[in-house]
Amino acid sequence: MPKVTEKLEFQAEVKKMLDIVIHSLYTDKEIFLRELISNSVDALEKYRYLSLTEEIEKEEISLEIKITANKEEGTLTISDTGIGMTKEELIKNLGTIAHSGSKTFLKKLSENSNDSNDVNLIGQFGVGFYAAFMVADKVSLITHSYKEDKSFLWESDGSGTYEISSADKKTRGTEIKLYLKEEHKNFLEEFELKRIIKQYSSFVPFDVYVGEEKVNTVQAVWTKNKNEVTEDEYNEFYKFLANDYQEPRYKLHFSTDVPLNIHALLYVPKENMEKAGFGMLDPGVNLYCKKILIQEKAPDLLPKWLRFLKGVIDSAELPLNISRETMQDSALISKLRRVITKRFLKYLSEQAKNDETKYLEFYNRFANFLKEGAATDYEYKDELMKLLRFESSKAENGKTVSLDEYIERMVPEQKGIYYVSGVSRDAVIASPYMEIFRKKDIEVLFTYESVDDYIFDSLQNYNEKQFISADQEGLELPETDGELEVENAMAPEIEESMINWFKKILGPKVSEVKASKRLSDTPAMVVNPKGMSNGMERMLRMMSEDKGLNTMPKILELNMTHGLILKINSLRITDEAIASLMAEQLLDNALLSAGLVADTSALIDRMYKLMERTN
Repeated sequence: MPKVTEKLEFQAEVKKMLDIVIHSLYTDKEIFLRELISNSVDALEKYRYLSLTEEIEKEEISLEIKITANKEEGTLTISDTGIGMTKEELIKNLGTIAHSGSKTFLKKLSENSNDSNDVNLIGQFGVGFYAAFMVADKVSLITHSYKEDKSFLWESDGSGTYEISSADKKTRGTEIKLYLKEEHKNFLEEFELKRIIKQYSSFVPFDVYVGEEKVNTVQAVWTKNKNEVTEDEYNEFYKFLANDYQEPRYKLHFSTDVPLNIHALLYVPKENMEKAGFGMLDPGVNLYCKKILIQEKAPDLLPKWLRFLKGVIDSAELPLNISRETMQDSALISKLRRVITKRFLKYLSEQAKNDETKYLEFYNRFANFLKEGAATDYEYKDELMKLLRFESSKAENGKTVSLDEYIERMVPEQKGIYYVSGVSRDAVIASPYMEIFRKKDIEVLFTYESVDDYIFDSLQNYNEKQFISADQEGLELPETDGELEVENAMAPEIEESMINWFKKILGPKVSEVKASKRLSDTPAMVVNPKGMSNGMERMLRMMSEDKGLNTMPKILELNMTHGLILKINSLRITDEAIASLMAEQLLDNALLSAGLVADTSALIDRMYKLMERTN
């Protein structure tokens, strides 16, 4: 009996759909292989499900995918042992694309006529098969359905028609042959095929062969129950994923069905490569859908400050655009991001509680990311602030405390969390700002980085406790047993005269001069109005292009009982010239102690003049 071939024509709207798929949809041509493998996986999954749930005739054939390149013919063949298709299913699935919603898609395009190629509209149309025409002049498909003892050949060049005829395939499954365009013959090289499969399809649940070699040798451990995965398997998967020779510092493996179906496996590397000077990291978490790679190093999957994480997130619920390259439902992606982020922050909090030593090792290397999040991402500020650690006046050198620990140790009636900034612990402890806190035995947090002051200043409070910089004026400190005792104070009229003289000599260099109620050992210090701190000013100056930016006028507080202040008071009457130099030097010394002197040349020159005047 002669072979009967039916020649059918694509509908007009389907031609338009094909044109978009072939010419406008995919960024990288190599995506075609991922799409065809994904279709094969779906066919295999359907057969496996039916073989378990229905009484069907079972063929003893391995569930697998084979890819064969024929350089002489210039063809690439992708075959599977899946469910196969009947003639009617061929027409329905490939001939008209009607089941994929092409009419709905084209209707959406017409409603958005300003951008007829808006690929973000085509999320649920599922026509990845047609990506084959990006690289092939002709595609032929032979299929044998599990339902019947018949096979069929479907052929098309993608231009407008397709043909269906009988075939002689004896076993269940589908075989797709691509007659590659000349410029895409590189896809006949086995090393190129293996590279693409390892990048996009390493973890599909069925064996994938290129020639005789199995390519997907690494298991998708994130889909397993964590009780079934050994530490060695976790570590080996991390090394494969992150291209790292070291084992990870932390791992978080979890699955959930509510509020989304998620399988996640996240790793914290041993080292912080940004801190090591390698520049800003790219995102390190890949997005999968049913073990098929959707987006490598997905930039919108997690907040930017979690870019140090490595791992995999797999969700079957993601609506994707037709090319699987762009997430379509931003609301759902935002929900996924929130679920994963909150789960990871909860995990870190648990680690900090269960093994403080290990957590501090992590924190010492990765604190910059947590601080970045606290400074920029208000949504997670509460969880992030719990994770921050600071040195303090009550902690031993090198030890740190959490904000919760600080609050637990607050003295009665203490309203705020006090902090003071400096370049080092020694510098902070020696600063005049600490004198009153030592006297009153009130704990103070030490901040060494500008971002710390920025976080405290921008968030303003934690757990209903206000952040208060120790260099602010008018601190209302709780009464304790260590009150400051003031002796040998000047007479009120002399004190007033002295303060007015300082104002005259220093002029616009200061915003105010006051008698200090906080100093006992230091002659003077500069303080800020509320809303500003020395740390914040240092950060602003660091960010300014004008590196010689003058210090903002400060409030100068004088210790009216200190010998140097008394000496200046005497000299302003007997030798005002030298008293004036000493007053200016006193201000610069206070600014230097606060880390705020930008230009030391005037300070040094004045010091020489004072030394010359010494008897």
